[in-house]
Amino acid sequence: MRSQYCGDVNKSHVGQEVTLVGWVNRSRDLGGVVFLDLRDREGIVQVVYDPDLPEVFDVASTLRSEFCVQVKGLVRARPDSQINTDMRTGEIEVLGQELTILNSAAPLPINMDKNQHNTEEQRLKYRYLDLRRPEMADRIVFRSKVTSAVRRFLDDNGFLDIETPILTKATPEGARDYLVPSRTYKGQFFALPQSPQLFKQLLMMSGFDRYYQIVKCFRDEDLRADRQPEFTQIDIETSFMSSAEVMAKTEEMTRGLFKDLLNVDLGEFPKMTFAEAMRRFGSDKPDLRNPLELIDVADIVKNVDFKVFQGPATDPQGRVAVLCIPGGAKLSRKQLDEYAKYATIYGAKGLAWMKVNDLDAGLEGIQSPVLKFLNEEVVASLLERTNAKTGDLILFGADKANIVAEAMGALRLKAGEDFDLLEGEWKPLWVVDFPMFEPTSDGGLHAMHHPFTAPTGITPEQLEADPTAAISDAYDMVLNGCELGGGSVRIHNSEMQSAVFRVLGIEEEEANEKFGFLLEALRYGTPPHAGLAFGLDRIVMLMTGATSIRDVMAFPKTTTAACPLTNAPGFANPAQLVELGVSIIESEVNKEDQE
Repeated sequence: MRSQYCGDVNKSHVGQEVTLVGWVNRSRDLGGVVFLDLRDREGIVQVVYDPDLPEVFDVASTLRSEFCVQVKGLVRARPDSQINTDMRTGEIEVLGQELTILNSAAPLPINMDKNQHNTEEQRLKYRYLDLRRPEMADRIVFRSKVTSAVRRFLDDNGFLDIETPILTKATPEGARDYLVPSRTYKGQFFALPQSPQLFKQLLMMSGFDRYYQIVKCFRDEDLRADRQPEFTQIDIETSFMSSAEVMAKTEEMTRGLFKDLLNVDLGEFPKMTFAEAMRRFGSDKPDLRNPLELIDVADIVKNVDFKVFQGPATDPQGRVAVLCIPGGAKLSRKQLDEYAKYATIYGAKGLAWMKVNDLDAGLEGIQSPVLKFLNEEVVASLLERTNAKTGDLILFGADKANIVAEAMGALRLKAGEDFDLLEGEWKPLWVVDFPMFEPTSDGGLHAMHHPFTAPTGITPEQLEADPTAAISDAYDMVLNGCELGGGSVRIHNSEMQSAVFRVLGIEEEEANEKFGFLLEALRYGTPPHAGLAFGLDRIVMLMTGATSIRDVMAFPKTTTAACPLTNAPGFANPAQLVELGVSIIESEVNKEDQE
């Protein structure tokens, strides 16, 4: 039905007849000449109809936005004065000779303009229309190019594309599982995989030493702009490769993606330990475009007569850190209150501040609600350590170390945006040497990555003797403050794996019930292995400049994990529930929704 895509018609086709199909992007009747912008996934081309062909012209005059049509016509060059440099096809137009309406379009329920103001609910309800918009179509096409480039790289480097099961068993991956009831085993459930973690490790045990898969994963968790209940991973696992080798290979792949698709040279990725990232930036995924850093000042304020500072400064679990924001003294009291309110989102109880109105004026040049607690020596030391200048603003964080990191790290990002401090377009890095475990609210321990991550340089006995001191052989790839992917060297012997389970409070009986197959497999010559999983949606989001992964997925869910297009989730047929052996607890059902 077509000879080429609309966006592919160019000056080389001048004088040729073409057949195009697509949707009416815009139709304009300019006093006897109809100009039609015809759109498909590759772009837009201008088609011109004049009255010389009355029957065709009359049909062209009836067209409205989103009619699906077929056009046949002659490609001709536009006069120099009419060339549109904003369009790929701006040097040519098609003189329409035939026109067939393949399907008309009812009045549209959403605005299709580039600067549309549709709500996200509207966009997702009519996603098939939203995806026609060039901005969205370009992102979906770009996503396909990313996956194609990834497959080429991995295929060329000896990786095998192997599928793993979707119906599997629940494993502790850090989020709730989506459960699927079994009809044949009433009362029992499959789980949708949060990742193919255990299966790809089993593939390494099976001798397939380089595996990859572009795979759907599922997590029933609270959602944000970069989270979805179902998402796509570029999943990679290798045998007989160290963490350094895995990092080098995946870094090569990532650099190639950016070079080939965006003509961007990311260069070599620096490495930074988790401890350094948290100390300097308050985040394990720091945005290095932002020059602001957290500066520790506990030693300076530990003796001041101000408990808000003194308490955390003398507490082994506490921290006092500051941010020095260039030009920040211009903020009003109302704006500073907004910053304080923002910090409370991340656990801070308040936000002390100090304006450097005149550095040369000593205490007279300083403005701060806590200045009365600080003597001249303390203020001088703070100004020296922060290298503050006239016009700067110093923000204080004083609390438990984790709260200070969270709140001040968030303020660092906010200030970087508000004061336009970001430097450079792309700043990648590797964050390495994560702790094996982090404490939970009930006093236990939780695996920082997952319980199959190997510790660095210790025995199972040493791990159990002091688990909080253990460092994992793990690594995260970060770009512009966004984690692109994370991975680790995996545990490849049953003794270490059992020790990790015990540290996590998983006793032998529970470990055998949940992971008996893994522990058994680890006994039969399991090779050293390591891997990494990238978030495909996040990569495409960053590369296309989108602000949400929902804008780079064809059919995403809302932030409440619902699908307005299909009205999913929905209630099950009662007969099917009986067949599955599943009953609904009435008190938890929204009866109004049922009706």
